[in-house]
Amino acid sequence: MCYYTQQNASIEDLKRRFNAELDNEETYLQSDFINGFSHPNIPVILNSSPHLITTDYTWGLLPSWAKDIEFRKNTLNARIESIDEKASFKNITHNRCLIIASAYYEWHWNDEKGKNKDKYQINSQDDEIFTFAGLYSTWTDPVTDEIKNTYTMVTTKANKIMDFVHNHKHRMPIMLKKQDETAWLDQSVKIEDFAFPYEGNLIAFQTK
Repeated sequence: MCYYTQQNASIEDLKRRFNAELDNEETYLQSDFINGFSHPNIPVILNSSPHLITTDYTWGLLPSWAKDIEFRKNTLNARIESIDEKASFKNITHNRCLIIASAYYEWHWNDEKGKNKDKYQINSQDDEIFTFAGLYSTWTDPVTDEIKNTYTMVTTKANKIMDFVHNHKHRMPIMLKKQDETAWLDQSVKIEDFAFPYEGNLIAFQTK
């Protein structure tokens, strides 16, 4: 699964890449290492506003019926093969977004229990800035009435490179080729059409 990413592009680079404006420069997240379990606000583009890069959504989806905010630690990722069956996701498959990144990280296990493992950084050789397929939702805290906007990253089976790197789960996030981003945002395109490993040019290298 994917819980750690990098988003080190500048605001101006993102504006040019997506031909879009940014909603809030003050909350713009730019970092070489982003931990999904800290529920960061990685910049995303929603299908409801494709010409706007928003920083108002945090990683870890909260479905409208979630009882408390702790639920989101279980929904950083969504398996595309069962997305129409899971209560957390099946009613929001039309709420699609692009999660912006410049790299992501995964660990190769050197033993059965993962006590010894190597960290890999994965980049696209096609696009310096790329996107992951995501779904988004809005949740209201039943106690405080605070509204939180959240998203999840959709995953699929690993391609050849990631099958080696992520040799424990054999999964990878759905990386979208630049030409496929518009199709992902189009809710009339079947979600299962994206249930295939990314076959673009990836490079994976060990890092500290």
